[in-house]
Amino acid sequence: MTRAAKVLTVSDGVIAGTREDRSGRALAERLAAEGYDVVERRSVADGTESVAAAISAMSAGFAGVLVTTGGTGFGPRDLTPEGTRLVLEREAPGMAEAMRLANPPKGRLSRGLAGTVGECLVLNTPGSSAGAVESLEAVIDVLPHALDLLAGAPTGHPG
Repeated sequence: MTRAAKVLTVSDGVIAGTREDRSGRALAERLAAEGYDVVERRSVADGTESVAAAISAMSAGFAGVLVTTGGTGFGPRDLTPEGTRLVLEREAPGMAEAMRLANPPKGRLSRGLAGTVGECLVLNTPGSSAGAVESLEAVIDVLPHALDLLAGAPTGHPG
């Protein structure tokens, strides 16, 4: 079964045209290599409201994984977790913790979240290409099961 994915890049520099979206491209390539159909890539400026609006729009009616890149650090405009939290219905702290642990030592500086909006699983990853891909790879093996659970599909749990 082909699964769907979307990638959201959060970066003032990408929006201004002063920075290339390497991490968004790297995430899309890694998801495609894993068999996901990347149906949308979008970029937004840093900020709570811009992130919340983009995640809300991209997750509406979407059954799949939405991976964000950027805005998870300590910079004054790094507000991706705050925007994400406004939209999430349920958090998945184990996934966020696994992503942080997979990217030593700087992963410990990531404030990224993971959680759900309807049947969409949202993952915040760092803005660096390596950090974003390493974070995704930390949870990519459990994504199919998580998406099945979100869709209400039988999961093979006994009794």
